[in-house]
Amino acid sequence: MSLPAVSVDASNSPSYAHDWALVDVETSGLIPRQHRVLSIAVVTVDADGTQSDEFSTLLNPGCDPGPVRVHGLTAGRLRGAPRFEQIVERVAPMLRNRVFVAHNAQFDYDFLAHEFARARSWLPVSQRLCTLALNRQMDPPTNDLRLGTLAAHYGIRQLRAHEALDDTRVLAGMFKGSLQEAARLGVPLPLVACPPRQDAQFVPQPPKTPCEFTNPGRLSPAGLLTQGMKVAVTGDTSASRPELVARAVAAGLNVMTSVSRHTSVLVTNDQRSDSAKALRARAEGVPVIDESTFLRLLEEVQPGTRHDQQAAVGPARQEPTPAPPGEEHAPVPAASVSEEARRRPTGAGELGTQDRPLAGRRVLILGGTHPTAAAARARVVEMGGAAAINFSAGVTDVVSLAGGDADRRMRRIAALNVPTHGSDWLKAPVVESVSGARFRRSPLVLPRGGVVDLPYPFSMPFWTVTGSWARQDTCEVDLVAFILDEDDQVSRDENFVFYGAPESPDGTVRLLSDGPSEQTIVSSLPALPPAARKVVIAAAIDGAATFGDVGAVQVTTGPSSSAAPLAQAVLDAATTERTMILAEIYRRGPLWRFRAVGQGYGHGLHGLAEQFGVDVAD
Repeated sequence: MSLPAVSVDASNSPSYAHDWALVDVETSGLIPRQHRVLSIAVVTVDADGTQSDEFSTLLNPGCDPGPVRVHGLTAGRLRGAPRFEQIVERVAPMLRNRVFVAHNAQFDYDFLAHEFARARSWLPVSQRLCTLALNRQMDPPTNDLRLGTLAAHYGIRQLRAHEALDDTRVLAGMFKGSLQEAARLGVPLPLVACPPRQDAQFVPQPPKTPCEFTNPGRLSPAGLLTQGMKVAVTGDTSASRPELVARAVAAGLNVMTSVSRHTSVLVTNDQRSDSAKALRARAEGVPVIDESTFLRLLEEVQPGTRHDQQAAVGPARQEPTPAPPGEEHAPVPAASVSEEARRRPTGAGELGTQDRPLAGRRVLILGGTHPTAAAARARVVEMGGAAAINFSAGVTDVVSLAGGDADRRMRRIAALNVPTHGSDWLKAPVVESVSGARFRRSPLVLPRGGVVDLPYPFSMPFWTVTGSWARQDTCEVDLVAFILDEDDQVSRDENFVFYGAPESPDGTVRLLSDGPSEQTIVSSLPALPPAARKVVIAAAIDGAATFGDVGAVQVTTGPSSSAAPLAQAVLDAATTERTMILAEIYRRGPLWRFRAVGQGYGHGLHGLAEQFGVDVAD
């Protein structure tokens, strides 16, 4: 079966013209290192917009095909299909020297990277483009950014959702419309560089056995060990390190890879050690014992308090319902909002009310110094609006501060007749009605420090936090995440998720690179171990620039990157700082809450990681 002819014409816009490889895969699950590709479709389109090749096939994964109710691919249908290694030589040339295009592109890219590695080959892709990220930048007037929703918006008919062949046809049509809209708005393409993955060395390490007990504090002189105590070991030991750790874990202790003020005891046979752990222990006053004492105390460890005993009484924890591959979402139940964050924008019929004149509007601030621009954005939120940081189809108004007229986007804004105002407009704004084509209900707008309760019980397996910023020419901005315990410390260094280690060992927290000005942290909250009390999301600048140079960072949160966001915040309090905590998702009894933080720090990522107990020196 062949695909209908595909045309992606960008010849009139040279900066949008590339050789493309449009890809869709159906998979047996959601985790690339565990699950397999069941079918693949690839369409190649040249820079002049003409289709040059196509290929699609079912694949025999050699395992359970997973959620058949989603993709319809039974073991019987897949029996007799080729294995992935048998099609590598057909697919690889189609991808080479082309931009890899998919909706939620990192999902498809990661699955193919693993399949190529299993076939003892490598994925020949140097750049990828995510149509989800591109449309998020353009902010079309749709209720969500799912493939089917965007296809309908661009006039493309979807016949068989979650069938690779039809999804690729739909993707091609939607991509054509997206490129045309990007050219109209002047939105740069969010191309992501993809270093070759030649083997499976990027597969995360096996997860550490989580400690079931809360930290009771430090070991007292002549005291006994208690389950949940945080123990660190440094230097040479008589017993092998793995054996020592295994005995401590079996006794209910929490063995850490670093030392902090929350460490209960450090074990070392060299009381004068100058290791990073020993120096930190002396600085923090952490008790130090030798190996023989530790082994003796291990014989009589006192019972501790389990995490589930300490949690507030509430509904039983619910296992997540598996979602279709590439669509990690479900309809979001209504969320409860704390009193400090009841700032929900109102509907179209309520625009122009006296106390919230900017309700339902999205206002872009151009020009001005960082403090004056930050104050203007705060004023927008105060009057019920949402502050934009990039120009998109969703922007209803533009405010030009000093120097704003020189912004390169002003020509495009004027050509599209977007209402533009001076700074005085924010004192008493007079607004025009928003056309139905441009209006849709906005997510909850949170101020700095605002809190919202996440839906419970969880009917979706993942929760996302996306950070976006203005495109930078002189520096790079990176999102990172820390999985913290009740002491606001990582339980192991691998619970620090960043560009060099983009996934926690158990796969519950992942970093997705959606483009040069946008990244996403995805957390499987129901699957986090009971000891994990908080996921902190931060941004760090690589280089000498500060957040005063970068400008505001927008944070959105929702059940998936393609679903409608629950809440958003624009954070711009940082000026001379180089790292900033953007948000945190934390437990409150049986519930989870999201907080917009916006706290900046003068030190770099190294200092922030150490603050949360990551042993950077080692």
